[in-house]
Amino acid sequence: MPMKRLLACAWVLAMAGLCSFTFARPEWTLAVQPFASPAGAHSTEPQFTAEGDRVILSWLEVVGQRATLKFSERTASGWSVPQTVISNSNFFVNAYDVPSVRVLPDGTLAAYWIENNGPEPDATNVRLSWSKDRGRTWSQPVSPHHDGTRTEHGFASLFPAQGAAFGVVWIDGRATDPEKETGDMSLRASVYGADGKQLGEAVVKSRVCECCSTAAAETSEGVIVAFRDRSASEVRNIDVSRFAAGHWSTPTAVHDDAWRIDACPINGPAISAMGQDAAVAWLNAKDDQGRAFLAFSHDAGRTFGTPIRVDDAGSLGRLGVQLTPDGFAAVTYIEFANNRSQFRVRRISPAGARSAPVTIAETSGSRYPRVTRYRDELLFSWTDTGNGSSRVRTARASIDGRQH
Repeated sequence: MPMKRLLACAWVLAMAGLCSFTFARPEWTLAVQPFASPAGAHSTEPQFTAEGDRVILSWLEVVGQRATLKFSERTASGWSVPQTVISNSNFFVNAYDVPSVRVLPDGTLAAYWIENNGPEPDATNVRLSWSKDRGRTWSQPVSPHHDGTRTEHGFASLFPAQGAAFGVVWIDGRATDPEKETGDMSLRASVYGADGKQLGEAVVKSRVCECCSTAAAETSEGVIVAFRDRSASEVRNIDVSRFAAGHWSTPTAVHDDAWRIDACPINGPAISAMGQDAAVAWLNAKDDQGRAFLAFSHDAGRTFGTPIRVDDAGSLGRLGVQLTPDGFAAVTYIEFANNRSQFRVRRISPAGARSAPVTIAETSGSRYPRVTRYRDELLFSWTDTGNGSSRVRTARASIDGRQH
């Protein structure tokens, strides 16, 4: 995405300060508690990934021009000792395209990040690496794209692929001209075998939003990917595509928001899946009114129900969603009301019933809100930027309301 458009459209997320208290309603009780983070000083860009009962937290630690991608796993006693994937001075570090480390069903760890690719400020390459020994050593980094253009490649999501080690989707700018600000960003995908060999590349959608993050989740019928579309008339709905039997389905809209904007909102969707159930959360700021929405699917992402409003007064987006065993969804979002921003979570049923919201972090200075599930608890993470520095924080809450 051109830098001037990025600056014009960037929305500042202002939140910080952990709160530990309980909100109760008959249908849900949630006690959010501080949980010691494994991240060190100058840490930022947290990301959760999960596979079964294994949850990985990754983040960057940035000192000067050098960035280090680290990760830790949730254990019965807390977070494991942090490990390093890679450290160099060529990382592309920004507030929206966040690296990740994902554990795959066979125990392999796969990592994603982006690096600079030439003098253009938005020219980047997707980089991938994997580890077969629980993160002690990592393969030589590779890129899933081979077009050789000095354009934007990023906003990737990793996913397990049946019969292969893992797959990846990313936003690709090979058909764009950064100087003339012309051409379309596309959504592309690739799959790697268990031996690390790339098995092919596919175009999922030839025209998508330039700088909105993607999201992926696994249903019982295959992987579903969510992303922000970009129509010829600049309507930017959230679309999904399903990957099964080696093929991507024709993308379809979760809902027609009719939000027309000639700029990137820098707000991608979030997705969670369990069996045939899936839930997608997203921002719609039609008429310059930010609102957060959630929609459920009960047929592995083929169709979605009527959107349910998540926020109360107004939202800056940055949503997260996690399905729970009872079929409900825990949705995190940024509520903006009374000139304040708050990182909140609330429980929503498929029928649209909403619990009271719980504030996880508030006031200015908190970014990158995340949520995932570890056994019977919800895990939250964000970057606290108070006191002139940044540090990744984590918190937790028992889904059934019990104190830890």
